[in-house]
Amino acid sequence: MYIGPYQLSNNLIVAPMAGVTDRPFRSLCKYFGAGHAVSEMMTSDQTLRMSKKSLYRANFDGELAPISAQIAGSDPKELAEAARYQVSNGAQIVDINMGCPAKKVCNKLAGSALLKDEDLVARILDEVVAAVDVPVTLKTRLGFLNGHENILRVAKRAEEAGIAALALHGRTREDMYLNTARYDLIKEVKQLIRIPVVANGDIDSPEKAKYVLDYTGADAIMIGRAAQGRPWIFREIAHYLKTGEHLAAPSIQEVKEVLLGHLAELYAFYGEYSGCRIARKHIAWYTKGLRSSNEFRQNMYKVESTTEQFKVVADYFEQLLIQGATRNDVQVEQVNWVETTQTKLHARSFMRII
Repeated sequence: MYIGPYQLSNNLIVAPMAGVTDRPFRSLCKYFGAGHAVSEMMTSDQTLRMSKKSLYRANFDGELAPISAQIAGSDPKELAEAARYQVSNGAQIVDINMGCPAKKVCNKLAGSALLKDEDLVARILDEVVAAVDVPVTLKTRLGFLNGHENILRVAKRAEEAGIAALALHGRTREDMYLNTARYDLIKEVKQLIRIPVVANGDIDSPEKAKYVLDYTGADAIMIGRAAQGRPWIFREIAHYLKTGEHLAAPSIQEVKEVLLGHLAELYAFYGEYSGCRIARKHIAWYTKGLRSSNEFRQNMYKVESTTEQFKVVADYFEQLLIQGATRNDVQVEQVNWVETTQTKLHARSFMRII
């Protein structure tokens, strides 16, 4: 699949997730086989561009190309200026957020709330595409309300504006992350437009990935929540799509090594104070469903230093390894990998910079 002049190494893309898809997470997913990753959303408000959190979000140092920066807002000219800024900062692709369903985001008429105003959508698309000489992509949903899905009109208008690829989550804003993703309209969009279409929503296994690709005819799939605490899902899906066979799940030893490596990258990226706190949610995702993990997490949340946090995680996995070498040996409950607090994460992360 191509996005403008950029050929992706495969058709597996990391979804932009506020508070999650920072540079360490994107790099880890790419290491495990993701062909592309989109940054956390960054506000178009110029007054907040130099805030500490905005600078973290706009840090692409050493990242594998192509680099894609997502921008969010509701003013066409501010979004156009934000696109120019991100390109000057190293972005090779600019992605427009019209998909975030969080209430506090939508109250700013940003994210999926934009779908209520198709004229504004059109002005934003035209302004941003005209502002930069790199590909511009769009991430959006089926519509704002169930029964009033307008994605067919929005998708056609996006193509006319020169959008290079469309990533489509199979829910409306009203759905938030409830119910199940609907793929029928994604299939219709793919049949309607000629630009690449990326299917998103509830893709949490190799079998589901193949089903969505086959059913919708999409050019690629985008995976978000299912990769939290499980970045190797991209490796598993890529292998299944190529061979029709399942890779063995990572051993507990490998999970330990991946998590500890991820923690080290977070500490180096964010520093002592923020690194320790941001790491907590990732540790929780990696350990979901494992033996004694609830008790472990409660104790882990009390730790205030990166050194101690690293040690308690390493010690917990050493105890798991005594009990077994595979996840099946130490798993005590089934995990729904797409059931997370993603909506709250979007809202909190966006409001920190708005």
